[in-house]
Amino acid sequence: MADDGKAARILDGLQNDLKALCMETKKKYPHIKDSCEEAIIKVRGAASNPQSTLAQITTQILYPLVQAAETKEPKIVKLSIGLMQRLIVADVVDAGSGEHIVETLWMLMENGIEELKVLQSVTLLLTTSSVIQGPNLAKALVLCFRLHFTKDATVVNTASATVRQLVSVVFERVLAEDSKHVKEETGEDDTDDSMNMEELKVLSASPPKTLRPAAADAYLMFQDLVQLVNADQPLWLLGLTEMTRTFGLELLESVLTTFPSVFYNHPEFNFLLKERVCALVIKLFSPNIKYRASVPASVQQATPLDKPYFPIAMRLLRVVSVLIQKYYPLLVTQCEIFLSLMVKFLDGDRPMWQRGLALEVLHKLAIQPNLLQSFCTNYDMKPHSTKIFQDIVNSMGAFVQSLFISPQSSMAAQLAGGGQGGSQGQSPALLAGMPVGPGVSPQPAFFYRGVYLPLCVNIPTGQAKSLYLEMLDKLEPPTIPEGYGVSVAYYCLLDIVRSIHLVMMGPHATNEGIGGASEHYKPNEEDRKIHEQLVNSAWCGLLAALTVLLEACTDEASTENVLKAIQTFASLAGKLDLTTPRDAFITALCKSCLPPHYTLTVLNNASVAAAASSSSMNRGHQRSPSTESQHQYYDSEVRHQVVAVGTALATPSLPVGAQQGPVMLTNKNLQCMRATLSMAHCHGGVLGAAWHLLLTTLQHLVWILGLKPSTGGSLKAGRSTAETNAVITTAVIADLPVLSSMLSRLFESSQHLDDVALHHLIDALCQLSRESMELAYTNREPSLFAVAKLLETGVVNLGRVEVLWRPVTNHLLDVCQHPHVRMREWGVEAVTYLVKAALTHKHNPPLKDNQKLQTLLLSPLSEVSLVGHPDVRQKQLESLLHILHSCGELLHHGWPLILNIIGAINDNHSEHLVRLAFQCLQLVVTDFLPLMPWACLPLTVDTAAKFGSQTQELNISLTAIGLMWNISDYFYQNQEKLRASLTSDNQVFPDFPGVPNMPPFDKLWMCLYARLGDLCVDSRPAVRKSAGQTLFSTIAAHGALLHDQTWQAVLWQVLFPLLDKVRQLSDSASTDKVDQGGNILIHHSRNTQQKQWAETQVLTLSGVARVFSTKQNILQGLGDFPRAWALLLDFIHTAALSKSNEVSLAALKSLQEMLQAGRSSSGIPSNYSDHSDAKNCGPHPIAEETIANWNTAWKVWHTIGAEITKPPPDEVTRGSDAYIPSQPFLTALVHIFPHLFQHIKPRFVVSDFSRLASVLSGCVSVPVHGDSSPFILPSFTEVVVTPLQEGVLQALAAIEKEVTEGNGATKAMVPQLFTLLLQFSSYSCQAPQYGNVITRPHTTKGSTDWVTMNFVPFAEKSLSMVVSLYHTTSCWQEVIEAQVLKNIIQGLIVPLRMKYRCPAQTTWKLAITTLLTVLQEGLQLAREHPTHFREMWPVLGTALDSFLFSNSPPPANQSSEDAEGDESIDCQVVELIREEILPYASSTPSDFIVSIMVLLNKGSIESASGTDSECDGFKLREEFAKTCFETLLQFSLLTPTDFDVKLDNSDNAGTSKGTESSNGNMSQSIKGCLGTNDSTQITTKLAVTSLLHRFREVLVRYVEDEKLSGKCPLPRHRIAEISFVLKAIATLLSSLKKAPVEKVDSMTWAQLIGLYPHLVEVGGSSNSGTPQLWRSLREVLLQYAQLLHPPTTSSSVDSNENSHKGVINGT
Repeated sequence: MADDGKAARILDGLQNDLKALCMETKKKYPHIKDSCEEAIIKVRGAASNPQSTLAQITTQILYPLVQAAETKEPKIVKLSIGLMQRLIVADVVDAGSGEHIVETLWMLMENGIEELKVLQSVTLLLTTSSVIQGPNLAKALVLCFRLHFTKDATVVNTASATVRQLVSVVFERVLAEDSKHVKEETGEDDTDDSMNMEELKVLSASPPKTLRPAAADAYLMFQDLVQLVNADQPLWLLGLTEMTRTFGLELLESVLTTFPSVFYNHPEFNFLLKERVCALVIKLFSPNIKYRASVPASVQQATPLDKPYFPIAMRLLRVVSVLIQKYYPLLVTQCEIFLSLMVKFLDGDRPMWQRGLALEVLHKLAIQPNLLQSFCTNYDMKPHSTKIFQDIVNSMGAFVQSLFISPQSSMAAQLAGGGQGGSQGQSPALLAGMPVGPGVSPQPAFFYRGVYLPLCVNIPTGQAKSLYLEMLDKLEPPTIPEGYGVSVAYYCLLDIVRSIHLVMMGPHATNEGIGGASEHYKPNEEDRKIHEQLVNSAWCGLLAALTVLLEACTDEASTENVLKAIQTFASLAGKLDLTTPRDAFITALCKSCLPPHYTLTVLNNASVAAAASSSSMNRGHQRSPSTESQHQYYDSEVRHQVVAVGTALATPSLPVGAQQGPVMLTNKNLQCMRATLSMAHCHGGVLGAAWHLLLTTLQHLVWILGLKPSTGGSLKAGRSTAETNAVITTAVIADLPVLSSMLSRLFESSQHLDDVALHHLIDALCQLSRESMELAYTNREPSLFAVAKLLETGVVNLGRVEVLWRPVTNHLLDVCQHPHVRMREWGVEAVTYLVKAALTHKHNPPLKDNQKLQTLLLSPLSEVSLVGHPDVRQKQLESLLHILHSCGELLHHGWPLILNIIGAINDNHSEHLVRLAFQCLQLVVTDFLPLMPWACLPLTVDTAAKFGSQTQELNISLTAIGLMWNISDYFYQNQEKLRASLTSDNQVFPDFPGVPNMPPFDKLWMCLYARLGDLCVDSRPAVRKSAGQTLFSTIAAHGALLHDQTWQAVLWQVLFPLLDKVRQLSDSASTDKVDQGGNILIHHSRNTQQKQWAETQVLTLSGVARVFSTKQNILQGLGDFPRAWALLLDFIHTAALSKSNEVSLAALKSLQEMLQAGRSSSGIPSNYSDHSDAKNCGPHPIAEETIANWNTAWKVWHTIGAEITKPPPDEVTRGSDAYIPSQPFLTALVHIFPHLFQHIKPRFVVSDFSRLASVLSGCVSVPVHGDSSPFILPSFTEVVVTPLQEGVLQALAAIEKEVTEGNGATKAMVPQLFTLLLQFSSYSCQAPQYGNVITRPHTTKGSTDWVTMNFVPFAEKSLSMVVSLYHTTSCWQEVIEAQVLKNIIQGLIVPLRMKYRCPAQTTWKLAITTLLTVLQEGLQLAREHPTHFREMWPVLGTALDSFLFSNSPPPANQSSEDAEGDESIDCQVVELIREEILPYASSTPSDFIVSIMVLLNKGSIESASGTDSECDGFKLREEFAKTCFETLLQFSLLTPTDFDVKLDNSDNAGTSKGTESSNGNMSQSIKGCLGTNDSTQITTKLAVTSLLHRFREVLVRYVEDEKLSGKCPLPRHRIAEISFVLKAIATLLSSLKKAPVEKVDSMTWAQLIGLYPHLVEVGGSSNSGTPQLWRSLREVLLQYAQLLHPPTTSSSVDSNENSHKGVINGT
């Protein structure tokens, strides 16, 4: 023995025990005692001898023990068994000894002695070693079986345990044996098997030869167990008389459960299993199957075997359960039968315990994914096989549905089931008063259609927990509590779903998968088929059961589990593309979210399809709407707390007028909603078309809960109940944000979907949205859910924007056009938000360089422009503004779209819209011009122009024009860059015909100019004005940048068309007064459209003229400059003839500007100016073109002048009926001439002067309107010329200068010039007529509108010019021949004659001065050229006479100083006669001299004639008369020889000193007195006689009047007169005394002396004489002194005469 210590202990123990036995038996059984002692000696010997073993002496030791046992005395037997056990434990029993022990124990068993010890010993014997085999083993087993059937309960139980243990031991030996021989095995066994197959079929007590010993024992034992259960005789376990079927089944189950490998490894056992066990099972099933609870018991056969017996049925199902679970591969066909039978257990007419057991078994199977897969593969997928898996699931579904059928129908089942509680089918709220209300979490249960079933077990997922299958001690069917069936079925269904999930997704799959992203389902073809079959088989039953359970659940946890199962299954169906099951489950899920009977066609339609597929399974349990409706509301209200009440969302299927009542949502609905969300969130990838169902449901829920979309598409609770109409409990209010964020997360998770799935989602959203739109057409409030979520989906998927952009935005654009305001509001909100988000998203490659992407992203925003609704456009523009602010710098390629959006405004849009769009444009122009590609610049210009032309808001139009100015600045500042980048792209620029190769940079400018040109003819004056100013300013500022050729386009395509258009529009403009709308006052000069257009005409014409003037150097280089020049002059011509003063005046200003500019380049073509050599400094030849241009200008000027000054027809007398040009206009016209003249003077001929003269005289004669006259006419205290007259004079001055300084050719014009000036000078006395228009002088007030000008200053200036011109040209042959002097004098006659009657006193004074001045030179010439001046003399005589003896009296208020001054002028004239005419009488025509003498005579006797001449207001001109008289005397009394001597040194020169300022009519008289001696004599005598005669008259009358007047003095003039007469007499006396004696005849002396008495009378009578009178009297009397001498007596005349002479000479 290896272990010495252990052996010694065993031997010691044996010795002691043997001793004890020896002691016990020594009295009664000495032979036993002896045997014992022998044994003790052997044991000792063994102990002392190390070589010997215990085994060698076992037989000797056993001998006394067997004897002892046979005594049957308990004490001895006990010791004997104890020793046996020691030997067994020491493992020293061999086969022979073992047989003895078994025999002994059998004997004890039969005698019922120490049964427990016996059992213990058998156990030890069989477990410690395997020496007991074959029949011995069978005997040992039978011994235990028999003990199992004794009466003693303890023994029975112990035996039961022992049997179980030993049956296991037998099989364990097989395992040991197999493992030992595993290496030795070869393939020959199989052949043996097949040979022995027939042998096996025959029952036999001998084992098959192919089995080894241990296996043979096991085989025989198992065979007998089956026999026994089958109530047959055992073949090997001989002596076994009784056996219960229950125990047998338990043993079979135990073996099958524990040792499947034996059955798999040994075909013999395999055979037993198939042939024996399965047959037994099927046989035993029979009573359970045949039995029907619904059939009355009396009718059934009364054999106990036929009635289902719970213990057997239960054990049988346990065996079946094991067979299916452990031996399925071996028993495929048999399992099909078992499963079919089991399914039948679930039928509605089975007792409840049967159904419960079957459920427990099915649950065990359901938790094994591989098993379910096998079922499916082996049955459901086989062509002609029963679809077992489908049946299992369907029967479950039917079972679940059957539970909720109203109680009446299940009464029989309850009775047959044996005492099940009669309370099934009633609500606990009615039964137990269980509170089901707010704040109380309900007990987990199922409550449906009035049937209440609690959830009474709690089984962890994936485990089967059997309750009734474990009730091995129960003989009667147990009372199965309410709800047990439904509870197990509930767990079973959940596990089926779980198992299918594990089969498909692998053992490590979980139920949670985000968006399907974490679970990649990629099966091979074969697996996929299996999976499809699994789903197809299971879905109908699952759907039927789960929908009922979902509706029936009362607590959240179980609801959650059912929802999870539905979600999982739907997702699996989705993964397999099985749309019908997927949609059916999703429909169920969706329906659960909504209240019962919620009218949602989509879901109802979907569920009809599902029902059709599952009808085969439902077996009459399909719910009918009528029964459903009886309980529905009641149920849900009892079970679940209502947490929200809202309104239903209208659907298209609902008639328009139909009213839907309030809709109540319970917390369960919300829980289902969360599940639905989670479904979509986690399995969105496989939903496909089912998205539509899901989203429709969510939309309705969101509506009922009153969630409204907010920015970005997320939903928020409405702020007020008024806004949402939903009544919501506080708990849910807190929950709403969570639901909202779940919704948002659902759509955020769409970023994990693949492209196809994403398209499904988008399609569903679009479809949903289209339904909402349909609804909104009938003006029902639409749901905006779909639009909001489309937006959200779009935003999170911007990473793959190309995939979704078109479908999403196209749909949103449709929404934007919807007539319902909320609908389109959100449509545009979504589009704009999406575009903004997309533009700020970080794309790869970056957006900045991706042209296609920019266009793609911006195009939806651009397409919004097609929508007519202003609110939509407003949002579009607001977002564009935002985009420009946030990412304008990135949008290199998007500018055309942006500009199109901005430019898509028209006059139907509101002012606000226009303003918004304009803000965008301003931003673009101020910030982004440098960033945009050049090709967009023309578009920018066009867009700005559009804003200029919009009519909503004037200020915007004006600012837009300002922007165009900014754009032009940009062009200018970036010219280098632009020139470098521009290309001639025909699509970008419009065509500019006529300029084939225009550089692109110029085209850019042309775009700008053309647009500005269009704006210049806008309907609004302010816009026209602004555009015009901008156009001409830009041309002025930047025109130099243009290529010369481009100027042609500027002229012919911008400027001239503009002029033409303006002209047309002006002509057709209305003359009605403009409505002054509001309180804006419009100046009268702008109160008709025509007046407003006039302003535009002014602006354009002057602008174009300025261009011509400033850019002349460039323009002259163009080939068609003369045509342009002529055309512009034509426009000016037309404008100048306009009836509008403003236009006509501006036309002239433009003309002037052109001419002034022309002067600067006076005809030198630009191409010469640069190349003139320093040497070649001579005058340039003037180009013919230039000459022609100036001639055209002159013709136009003349035509304007001629047409404008043409007087109205004769029949027009009222100025208001005719067009009378204004003074400023005429002034301007006249002012132009000097400039023009500079250019045409070389070619200016007499005929031209005639034309000029007609224009000037026409201008001067135009009257002024009474209203404006105060501004033009000076008040007549000031003597000034009007601007017009000033201009006329300047024009003539220019001509004069040219004439006087120029060459001979111009001299021919002088006579005409004099004629014109004289014509003008005549206006001082007689204003010219203007046709037959009635006018009034400017000095008077009156009713006539038109006033003649004050021509005096003008006429006087003209006269002055005549003088100076004559001074220069008097000796010119032309002047002499044209009798200019005669004409001058002729022209002066009128004012000289009118004298005081002249409108201005200065006129006659100037006239006489002029006369005196011209005569200074003219008389000399007249004497030199008598022939040319022949006609001048008579005219001169008339002029002198008219002046000196004018018939106009001086003004009554004339002061004496003035009178003296006027008189001195007269005297000056006499002086002229005396000094310049009379001395040259010989070379002067005699007629003239005679007329002069007459004149002098008249002057000298003036004062004496007409006694009462003073009364007419004429004053006496003493000095004048004296001067005349003296002159007369001087030239009449002197001899011709004295003439020349006396001319200067005459004594009388002194006498005329006082008359220097007198009038001047005497010259005529002087000339009249000179001639031949004879005639002179006669004239002188006549003159003296008539003088003396007058003197006498005056003296006589004076004396008479003096006498009559008494004390009263005579009037002063009478005294002056008498005084003058006295002086004259004195003078005459003195002259006569000096004259030669022969010159004075006696008659004269006689007359003189005859005056003396009268003189004396004067002295005597004069009492009032003045000292002056006395002095004169004294002087005259003194003169008489020499005549006093004594009378002579001589009678001879001669002597008398001589004596007279002597006397005289003597004095």
